[in-house]
Amino acid sequence: MTVSALILAAGRGERMRPLSDRTPKPLLSVQGRRLIEWHLLALARAGVRRVVVNTAWLEEQFEPALGNGARYGLEILYSREGRDHGGALETAGGMKKALPLLGDSFWVVSGDVFVPTFSFDAEAVRRFEASGQLAKLWLTTNPPHHPGGDFGIRDGLAVCDAETRFTWTSLGLFRRAFVEELMTDLPPGTKAPLRPYLDAAIERRVLGAERWLEAWTDVGTPERLAALDAQGEHTA
Repeated sequence: MTVSALILAAGRGERMRPLSDRTPKPLLSVQGRRLIEWHLLALARAGVRRVVVNTAWLEEQFEPALGNGARYGLEILYSREGRDHGGALETAGGMKKALPLLGDSFWVVSGDVFVPTFSFDAEAVRRFEASGQLAKLWLTTNPPHHPGGDFGIRDGLAVCDAETRFTWTSLGLFRRAFVEELMTDLPPGTKAPLRPYLDAAIERRVLGAERWLEAWTDVGTPERLAALDAQGEHTA
């Protein structure tokens, strides 16, 4: 299986200022390790070998910090949105630009979420590839800063009209066909959010969804980062 991964690391991180003024959010340390390294090590343990990191804000810091991935047992490639387009392209734009570096199925995860026990399980990839879905999202209990949630779940699919809604963890599996079939209106290098394309997948009943019941934090502010550090180092 040749599944790859895209780590979204291009954003400015306004709410994380002043910490993000000099360091990109994914390179900030949490519980003794850079945020992005939690993902890199988990992906390597799961057998993923190619990881694409999209960059824009302070993107010159990523390659010196992470190198070519060899120290993690990975091949890291960089999709440089700052150099090529002058700034971050948002999630859909970043995915479209990075697509030539990715495989037929690929994990997507935000570089600024802390999910220390997520395993990027190979069996989850196999089930996804057999499902006919174009993408699958992991959804969690709504945090205080996002009480309304994003999507509901019905019969294993994401829906918009459910009474109970959950928050997308910024973790998901995607097929190349998700981009090729649903983003035909999006020229490469164009800035665009992902939500309209997720909604289009919901309309076609090809967006899977599953609850994530373990620890998850959107490390969006210095206060959330400090709270995680106060919990002590995780052993994963």
